[in-house]
Amino acid sequence: MTRKNNTIFVACDTSSLPKIKKIIKLTKNSPLNIGYKFGLEFFNSKHGRSFISKLPKQHMVWLDLKLKDIPNTVSSSIHSLKDLTNVRYLTIHASGGMEMMQAAKQAAAKTNKKLKVLAVTVLTSFSEKSIKQTGHTKSIKKIVIQQASLAKKAKLDGIVCSGYEAKSIKTICKKMQIITPGIRLEGDLKGDQQRVMTPSQAFQNGATGIVIGRSITNGNIKKNIQKLIASLK
Repeated sequence: MTRKNNTIFVACDTSSLPKIKKIIKLTKNSPLNIGYKFGLEFFNSKHGRSFISKLPKQHMVWLDLKLKDIPNTVSSSIHSLKDLTNVRYLTIHASGGMEMMQAAKQAAAKTNKKLKVLAVTVLTSFSEKSIKQTGHTKSIKKIVIQQASLAKKAKLDGIVCSGYEAKSIKTICKKMQIITPGIRLEGDLKGDQQRVMTPSQAFQNGATGIVIGRSITNGNIKKNIQKLIASLK
């Protein structure tokens, strides 16, 4: 069961404006605490930025840009979002380092006082095998714990990690939001994700919010929402 302040972020992973409008129309009146996550695919589309800027503030907009660059570039990129006053969440990569994360937090405070910066740790598409192929020698769990600790020191607002690591970082990031992607309803295919969980499992492990995309947006959206509600009881 979700608590009142737990958020269900619907991943709007498409460049189709009609599809986005349909997703919002069929989910916004749900009894759940719904937010909407927009990634690069929609943000960079023809109508993306303009459409996002016009969404009501109560829609809880998350701009999932996963910024990672030198501190000055990340800072400037955040300042360029000053017209998007309705955006409440923005992602950066924790692997960008302490200075980059601090610069992002400072830029966000100057750009939009209500903008919360979330540190993305290890993507849920990674397995232990694939993370080692990138040169890492530590386990995913240890990497996430280290990155979460760094994000806490940088005074960021939250952590993005899979449900498998949420329990481990809950005690480290007590006052931070822990948002878990890679969510699938019972019986759904994993797709390109590796470290997946059901909504109830993620919340039980300490997530304060979850990201769910294809399990809601593919097929009958209304029925999928009802299935999600039933799974959280």
